[in-house]
Amino acid sequence: MTRPRQKIWNGNVRDAALSILLEINQHQAYSNLLLNRTIKKYKIEAKDRGLLTELTYGTLQHRMALDYYLEPFVRGKLNDWVRELLRLSIYQIVYLTKIPPHAVVHEAVEIAKRRGHKRIAPTVNGILRNVLRQGVRSLEDLPEGTRKTAIETSHPEWLIKRWTEQFGETEAVAMAHENNNPGTITLRVNTAKATVDEVIAMLQSEEVEVRRGEVVPSALIPVKGNPIETKAFRNGFVTIQDESSMLPAFALDVSPGMRVLDMCAAPGGKTTHIAELMKDEGEVLAHDLHEHKLSLIRENADRLGLTSIQAKSGDSRKLTDIYEPSSFDRILVDAPCSGFGVIRRKPEIKYNKTIEDLAGLPIIQSELLDTAHLLIKPGGLIVYSTCTVDEAENRDVAERFLQKHADMEKVPLGQLQNFEKLKMDEDMLQVLPQHFGGDGFFVAAFRKIDSGPNEL
Repeated sequence: MTRPRQKIWNGNVRDAALSILLEINQHQAYSNLLLNRTIKKYKIEAKDRGLLTELTYGTLQHRMALDYYLEPFVRGKLNDWVRELLRLSIYQIVYLTKIPPHAVVHEAVEIAKRRGHKRIAPTVNGILRNVLRQGVRSLEDLPEGTRKTAIETSHPEWLIKRWTEQFGETEAVAMAHENNNPGTITLRVNTAKATVDEVIAMLQSEEVEVRRGEVVPSALIPVKGNPIETKAFRNGFVTIQDESSMLPAFALDVSPGMRVLDMCAAPGGKTTHIAELMKDEGEVLAHDLHEHKLSLIRENADRLGLTSIQAKSGDSRKLTDIYEPSSFDRILVDAPCSGFGVIRRKPEIKYNKTIEDLAGLPIIQSELLDTAHLLIKPGGLIVYSTCTVDEAENRDVAERFLQKHADMEKVPLGQLQNFEKLKMDEDMLQVLPQHFGGDGFFVAAFRKIDSGPNEL
């Protein structure tokens, strides 16, 4: 087996993209984290970052379609890195019309020379030149059905079938296509420090133009400039958070002075949002399983100027060992999940997850809710949320929780009832990516019934 030579940044964006793609495929690394790490480590200039991001995400998002295009031109087995190089090249030929095809072939051959033995480069050259001469076959040649949708959107067929069963064919197809569109960068205004209008003026003074969010009043969407490089960002007036991810904190319906528990808190986006909505008055106890992630929560809190947050590590299913029963006013269970709502931000999820992987998740999610049930005060509110669209992890978990605990009742989702474009279904919310451009998200709220002072 021929192994690629040492992976280094040599100023070649395509070479860097190939290294990232190989790392994702071989070690199931997260694309967003690896891409950001590569940009920082090698100090890749702004002019190259856009293309690197496009090549990485585009090749990942369209992998199954690229293999469909490539298949007729390949004879015999290819090494993993050679196949990935060909995918990367065909992506540019088919999807990026501004890059001349002959330049794509030239770059691929040069990469093959650097990374492989002398016979690899002619193979890569021959395959790609045949692609240019003959063209790729059309996806329209595939018979209508889930297999065609799977290949043209590069989603496993079992996932398309599952979504079709859960949401119907129209929504399933729309979601698969939407997942291949770039995710929007969204800002959340820190309303504990400034109004939305004040922040808009701050950003405009630094040549960053924004528009209002689609749903959340305190959300802003940049349309020009880089908000991360502004004083407004550095001084904690805004943070980066998807609009769908802002919804659980609003559903908690918090007030200043409350004692709130965030059971699965890292990296702290929802934790800090809760503290902002409480005007930083009260206690927000943020827990996460992984100790090394606590620094992310603390860094976010420090930048935003929030002092009410305490971050601690440990298994949140065992928090009754730390806290007294019925000791919290509000609890957020933003549970570990399959992540099918954030596929466009992490395209590798759709290839790495299997139907067998889903079986254990509802068990963990239910155990977290059971712990929250013991810790919430009578009259207190638990919000359950996930960044997935899978009903087995969402509605099914919520309904079982209610069936198991007779002293819990499902309640309307607080301020979310006033947000336009949100469609509630029996007081639960399932956002799909195509609804308003946010991530796929589920939110449900439960109140512990207060039977009064005479309870035995």
